Amino acid sequence: MSKATIKQVAREAGISTATVSRVLNDSGYVSDEIKKRVLEAVAKLNYRPSAVARSLKQDKTYMIGIIVPDISNPYFMGISRGIEDVVGPEGFQLLFCSSEENPAKESKQLRLLLEKRVDAIVLATSGGNESVVRGVWEAGVPIVLIDRKLELDNGVRLDLVAEDNVDGAYQLTRKLLQDGYRRIGVVNGPIRVSTGKERYEGVLKAMREFALPWEPLVFNGEFTAEGGSRAVAEFLASDHPPAAIVSLNNRMSLGVLLEIVRHGLRIPDDLAVASFGEVEAGSLLKRPALYYTEQNPNAMGRKTGEILLARIRRELPSAEAAIEIYPGEVKQIQ
Repeated sequence: MSKATIKQVAREAGISTATVSRVLNDSGYVSDEIKKRVLEAVAKLNYRPSAVARSLKQDKTYMIGIIVPDISNPYFMGISRGIEDVVGPEGFQLLFCSSEENPAKESKQLRLLLEKRVDAIVLATSGGNESVVRGVWEAGVPIVLIDRKLELDNGVRLDLVAEDNVDGAYQLTRKLLQDGYRRIGVVNGPIRVSTGKERYEGVLKAMREFALPWEPLVFNGEFTAEGGSRAVAEFLASDHPPAAIVSLNNRMSLGVLLEIVRHGLRIPDDLAVASFGEVEAGSLLKRPALYYTEQNPNAMGRKTGEILLARIRRELPSAEAAIEIYPGEVKQIQ
């Protein structure tokens, strides 16, 4: 059975295609009697408006692209849910992409979303795609950075919703130092992204405050559970293993906890752990005394959604970037 057209709906209802369009798009005055005839014709013919045609006419697709390193990470899921809570009621749908911390894959996804004519893009960058991001910005597509910063040339600043990474990592490390730990191992992600650089900067800031004469033991991997597991295995195999570990990402922290348990060690008796971001599995341990930086991804997502709508509706000055930085409070699982 061939798909019904708007002309067939107009013929069935005995009116013009323009009037049918006004009813379907809820634009302009149409009497209740005419609306009834149009809706009856639509139901009878099983007419489905073309989303592509409508988007071309309205210059909107009502699609927002989301690129994150790991869509299974509860942190990014929380941000995405917050975004959806704000933009969903306004008719927007989210199109998700997972870059897997791969800059080449992220670059392809940015180009794909541009080809799909999304109305805006949310990006937690894996780094290295400044020229592609700038191309998206120059094409007039609003792009909001989440979690991670990105520096573009010529003074271009993008909208950003992120955490205070330096202070969060500083406060986290400071807690361990206040508890008397001195030999600290740091599990960090790639330093090509701002979170890796800034959180490590916060660790060093705390160590300088306590006038420690040495650098911490550092493992730089990826922001994955596997990375956290490898870090612990490497630390424990070293000549001078750490007494405490600062893990600068919640996914890595999960790997850290699993590897410590695999080695039959107890937290914090054998090895203390502090995590940037809460690890749900931590509450399953007996008396873990696990420090963590509390995050609020849902609030960050809602703020991101508000910025997206304001950009799409051109309610914000184009020359000014909207910047929202969230502080992190250090807490402890007892």
